[in-house]
Amino acid sequence: MFYARRPIPVLLGALALAGGLTLLSSPAAQAAPPTPVSAATARTYLAELTVKAEGSSDGYSRDLFPHWITQSGTCNTREIVLKRDGTNVATDSNCAATSGSWYSPYDGATWTASSDVDIDHIVPLSEAWKSGANAWTTTKRQGFANDLTRPQLIAVTDNVNQSKGDQDPASWMPSRTAYTCTYLRMWVQVKHYYALTVDSAEKSAIQSGLSGC
Repeated sequence: MFYARRPIPVLLGALALAGGLTLLSSPAAQAAPPTPVSAATARTYLAELTVKAEGSSDGYSRDLFPHWITQSGTCNTREIVLKRDGTNVATDSNCAATSGSWYSPYDGATWTASSDVDIDHIVPLSEAWKSGANAWTTTKRQGFANDLTRPQLIAVTDNVNQSKGDQDPASWMPSRTAYTCTYLRMWVQVKHYYALTVDSAEKSAIQSGLSGC
């Protein structure tokens, strides 16, 4: 489904104030999921992944990947990632972010309203389902959907995340090419840890991208 809430910002030299957006010439904050494995390790992991045609989405539902679960006190996974990836994030008694700024490494935009930020699953839930998670227990799918240990969750511009949908690197990559290597290293690490499969086009795209890292 296509979402068109507002244009995705592409020019970083401009300053725009609309819907909580501030675009800066350099990041005001740097998203900080766990550091992914090196490019060399990612290439090794990729070679170890099973290549298999993508499965069917039959039976898939986001409800089969329970999120966002409570992580600590009143804080759920989304709120934890918003605070982790943002700068000067203030929260209320319910752990909801009330102020701060979030730099989206996918497109280079900085946002000052948490409502403009989505928490992206690097390997989307539907993609995981079609790559082997359909056979998992609900408990394992919940762990995958709320994984703060691997580089699986990251705060990004909401409509960029929505435009990504459930696409793999063969059909979608962040527009900010400086993030290509990091994104692919994250993708491979998550797929390898969870023993998910890759299809041939996906593997080829990842190999090509990692070759420049």
